[in-house]
Amino acid sequence: MKTILTAFSCFTLIAITAQIETPQPSPSAKLTQSVGLNTIEIEYSRPLKRDRVIFGDLVPYDKLWRTGANKNTVLITSDLMIFGKDTLLAGSYAIYTKPIKDANWEVYFYSDTENWGTPKSWDDSKIALKTMAASQETKDVVESFTISLDNVDSDGADLVLTWDKSKATISFKVPTNDRVAANIKSIMSGPTAGDYYKAAEYYLSQKIELATALEYINKALEKRDPQPFWYLRKKALIEAEMGDYKKAVETAKLSLAAAKKANYDSYVKSNEKSIEEWSKKK
Repeated sequence: MKTILTAFSCFTLIAITAQIETPQPSPSAKLTQSVGLNTIEIEYSRPLKRDRVIFGDLVPYDKLWRTGANKNTVLITSDLMIFGKDTLLAGSYAIYTKPIKDANWEVYFYSDTENWGTPKSWDDSKIALKTMAASQETKDVVESFTISLDNVDSDGADLVLTWDKSKATISFKVPTNDRVAANIKSIMSGPTAGDYYKAAEYYLSQKIELATALEYINKALEKRDPQPFWYLRKKALIEAEMGDYKKAVETAKLSLAAAKKANYDSYVKSNEKSIEEWSKKK
């Protein structure tokens, strides 16, 4: 009985302990910011100063720092970020820094984000981009390590790292003008062949607006050279659905020839079957 009570007491203690939640010494944070047409997310942990000397002691000078605490600080960018003459492609990157006393910091965007702290084995091939951050001493003490995106405008911003009395700033640009110009050109030039094809495909699947579906598939074909066999197949199906089997057979033969040239057997068989079936209905 004593053994049972002891075991029950231990189980109860474990259950109570498992429910206890305490705050993290370095709480996690997430920053999301639009810069032009780009969306930038930063996930990191925020260690506290707690009366400690930070740079040159807790965070040594001239050594690689995880730029925060716990798991990697990760930056996720939906589009290009341009640092001077260097470009960071869209993707996810760990941010590592090398604080340097009375000088600009080195900043590394590292393609491997699955490290706890600094990598055990540093791989230069995983450096997506290296740049410098302008460092300065601040008047006020910042208790919690902070990453921010400041001076945000349509074509760029400043990535700012602040802790204790140190501030490091990395300015970057985003290709807003190029993206907007491309969007304008695309919209002003009208629907693409793919747009017309999808519209025709939808109308056929719903068996509605078949005349419009035929108009759209013809426009799609006008924009493609050579004409894709699957586009021609869709036109033949629309014509057959409209009861124009003579034209459907003619179009199916064009699709068949193109499918044979592309060695696409499933379309060859589908067209041959349809030609045989529709030829009896002409």
